[in-house]
Formats: sequence, C-alpha cells, structure tokens
Amino acid sequence: MNAGVSALRPPAANPATRPQLSAELRAAVDAKATAALALLRTAVAEFGAGGELAFANSFGAEDMVLTDLILANALPIEIFSLDTGRLPAETYSLIGAVERRYGTKLKIYFPDAGAVEHYVRSHGINAFYDSVELRKACCAVRKMEPLRRALAGKKAWITGLRAAQSVTRSGLPVREFDAGNGLDKLNPLSDWSETEVWAYIRTHDLPYNALHDQFYPSIGCAPCTRAIALGEDVRAGRWWWEDPASKECGLHVKKG
Repeated sequence: MNAGVSALRPPAANPATRPQLSAELRAAVDAKATAALALLRTAVAEFGAGGELAFANSFGAEDMVLTDLILANALPIEIFSLDTGRLPAETYSLIGAVERRYGTKLKIYFPDAGAVEHYVRSHGINAFYDSVELRKACCAVRKMEPLRRALAGKKAWITGLRAAQSVTRSGLPVREFDAGNGLDKLNPLSDWSETEVWAYIRTHDLPYNALHDQFYPSIGCAPCTRAIALGEDVRAGRWWWEDPASKECGLHVKKG
C-alpha cells in the first residue's frame, strides 16, 4: 500500500469509481448489458406495457445502469423512487440530472406525514441509532409503507440488487417471487460486479451520485450512511453501528 494511504487516510480519488476500461472488461459489460436488456424486454412482454411493471430506483450506481437501459431504449417500465425525507443533498441533485438527461419526470413517493410525526414524537428525531428495532421501525415508516403504495396494482418490480453487495444478498437470483409484496421481483444485475457497474457508467458517461467519489459505495438516508475506508465491505457504510446480518431496511427481506 502507498505510504501516504491508510484505512484512515484514503487516497484523494476513489479508484472503485474509475476502473481501467480494458477490452476484456468492455466486452464482459457489453455482454451482461445485452442480457439485462433482454430480460427487461421479456418482462415487459410477460407482465405488460401499461404500467404493470415498475423499477424501484434508489439512485445508486447499479440503479443508474438500469435507468439507462430502460430510458435509453424507451422501455414501457414505470420508474419510481422513495423520498424518505432524509436523503443526502447529492441524491436530490442526481434526481434532477436524470430528469434533464432523459427528458422525463420521475414518480416520487413520500412517507405519510402523520406516521413520521408519530414516530419522531414517540421516539425522537434520531431514534434509529438507539436499537435495531427502532431503526427498522423508522425504515417501515419512511420506506416500507411508501413502497406498498408504489407497488399497488403492479405485477412485478425490478431492483438494482447485486449478490456481491452484502452477506444478506448472497445467492441472489435474477428472478424470484416476493412473498411479502405478492408479486414477482427481477434483479437483472444480480451477477454484476462493482467494477462492471462502474465500467458501464464510465462507458456511457452516465450521471451518478457525487458521494460515490467520496467513498460512499452504498447510499441511503444521510444519517444512516457514511464513507468507508479502504478494504471495508461495500455495505459497511450503511447502518455501521449494527451487525452485518441485520443490515437491511426491509424492502428486500424475504418473508419466511
């Protein structure tokens, strides 16, 4: 390791967001992008082109790949996002950049104001730091309930989940049945590596969250997200005060 770099003093530029675009890497990404696009087109044919299929966009790096595949190819897939009310400023800037680039308006869902007020009055503004239960309760109010509204009437939904992201997502299939929401769930980038995601972003010059360059590989709500040090897991910056096995907000937890 460079003498001027340590886990506490990372390099000035994040190498993860700027991979070397070798011919082999470009070819691998092209092949995977072709496969992902074919999956999306097959899903439209199966589930319908009238709003029955939706993509949940959280504006992470993976989601920018799927956003481009959907909008650049004019696929009739609804794109929605959940605004928890506590997102980083950089995420809002990215939403604007995406709308300008593709000439579209994204569908944004907000949490129920009364439910947020009740949570804060009962537990405190930052109660999610106090216990896993209170953190999950916050996610339920700010994410789970809006997601249920967003998925109402849908036949299937699409996510940017990757198997390599965390221990809670190992063995992630490309397609599965989401028993919690009662519909099919597609994960077109399940087998993509982080390097492949960033190679696609660089090759297609896509907009992305500026926090990624500041060592934020996984970005959620601002109080629950931090930068990571070199060598840490890509999800280490999410709910860093918890055990890795509990690091899900509930959106992608399988119901037993």
